[in-house]
Amino acid sequence: MFRWKFSSSLLALPLLIAGCTDGSGPHTATDLQPPGETGVLKVATRNGSTTYYLDRHENPVGPEYTLISDYASARGWEVEWTMHDSTRAVLQSLDAGTTHLAAAGLTHRPSRTERFTRGPAHTEITEQLVCHRDARPLPRLAEQMPGTEIVVTADSSYVETLNGLADQHPGIEFTEDPKRTTEVILSAVAEQDIACTVADSNIVQVMRRHFPHLEVAMNLTGGQNLGWYLPAGADDLAADAREWMNSVDGDEALGRMENRYYAYIGDFDFVDLRALNRRIEERLPEFIDEFREAEAKTGMPADLLAALSYQESHWDPEAKSPTGVRGIMMLTQRTAESLGVDNRLDPDAAIDGGARYLADRHQRLPDTIPEPDRTFLALASYNIGRGHLLDARELARSLNKNPDSWQDMVEVLPLKADKRYYPSTRYGYARGYEPVHYVQRIRNYRDVIQAAFVD
Repeated sequence: MFRWKFSSSLLALPLLIAGCTDGSGPHTATDLQPPGETGVLKVATRNGSTTYYLDRHENPVGPEYTLISDYASARGWEVEWTMHDSTRAVLQSLDAGTTHLAAAGLTHRPSRTERFTRGPAHTEITEQLVCHRDARPLPRLAEQMPGTEIVVTADSSYVETLNGLADQHPGIEFTEDPKRTTEVILSAVAEQDIACTVADSNIVQVMRRHFPHLEVAMNLTGGQNLGWYLPAGADDLAADAREWMNSVDGDEALGRMENRYYAYIGDFDFVDLRALNRRIEERLPEFIDEFREAEAKTGMPADLLAALSYQESHWDPEAKSPTGVRGIMMLTQRTAESLGVDNRLDPDAAIDGGARYLADRHQRLPDTIPEPDRTFLALASYNIGRGHLLDARELARSLNKNPDSWQDMVEVLPLKADKRYYPSTRYGYARGYEPVHYVQRIRNYRDVIQAAFVD
C-alpha cells in the first residue's frame, strides 16, 4: 500500500532524475518515529522514468517505486511517498527530518556519505557525455572537451565530475541550468539547441529510444552506484535496508526490477528507432483508433497491441512474409479463419482479430501467473505457438525453473532448439530463441510508442 503526499512543486510529467545534488541544512538524525513502530515508511523521491512515475492507467511504477514497495511489503509497512521537484529538495527533506529514506536515483559519493547515512546500492551507472550524433567533431577524449558547449542540470553530481576534469584539463567549461532536468536537457541536445550534456547511463539508455540522434561521446566516470540515503544517524534503518537488499528476497526483487525496466533494452539500433519514431508520426495515426477499440473489446492494452503490430508489420496493412502470414498483425490463414477474419489485408479486421488472438493466449494461461510475466508469456505464445510454450513450461519444471517467471523462461525457451532437450518434448523442435527476442523488441517498442496513447 502507499499514500500520496505532494511537495509544493510536484512535476506533472515524469522527468528523469538528475545526478547528485548538495544542499545545506542541519546534519542531524531524523526525529521521525521508526517505521517499525508506526507501520509507515516515509520516502522522498522525484518523478522520473528511472525512479517513480504513473503509467497511462495512473498506476505508480518505476525502479525506485518497485524496490521500495518490495522492501516495505517484506517488513509489513505502508509507504508514504513525498514527491519533490528537485534532487536538492529530496536531500533537504533528509536534513529536515521529514522523511525516513530518500529513493531518487541518487549516486553514492563520498561527499554525500559525509552528510547522510548511506543505504543499500541497487544500480550501477556511468556518467556519460552525450551530444547530437551529427555534431562533428565529437569529443572522444577529455583533452578534446575544451571549447565544447556543455550544459548540465544545476547542483548535480555532473558538476562535481566536470569540475574535476577541468582541474586536469584547463579550458573545460560548462553551464549549470537551474530549471531544466537531465531529461529535458537531453531533449534539447536532440533538437540541437545544446551541443552536449552529461547524464547517467541508465537515463541515456532510456532516452535514446525516444531521441535516436543522441550519441554517447565518451564515458566520464567508471562504474558508480545508485542507491538510497537516510538521515545522518539513521543507522538502524539503513542496516535493516541493507540486510533486506542483500537477502534472497532482496536479490530477487533486484532481478525483477532489472528485468522489468532495463534488461529488455537491447543494443541500440539507430536506424530502427529512427524509423519507429518517424512511423509514429506518419503511420500510427491512421490506425490508433482501431488499437483503442481493440483494447475496449479485449482488455489488451492499445499501446501493447500497437507495439506487437509494429514488430509484426511496421504498421503495413499489406505486409506479407515468405511463409504466407499477412497483414498488419501478420496472421496465418489458419489463425485468421479461426478468428473469423475473412480479409487479413483489412487493417480493422486484422487488428481486431490479432487482439482477440492475443487475449485468448493471455486468458488460457494459468491464473497463478502474475503480471507482467503473464503478458510476456502470452506474447511468446502469439509468436511461437501455445504448444511450444507449454513444452517450454514443462521443460522449466524439469529443470527446477519457474514456468510462471518470464525471467526463467528466457533461459528455457531457447532449449526448444537444443537437441539435448527438444526430442523429449511433445511438439519437438522450435526456434525457441525467437520469442525471447520477439518479446524484448515489443517491450522496447512499447516504451517508445506509449506516449502516443496518452490522452
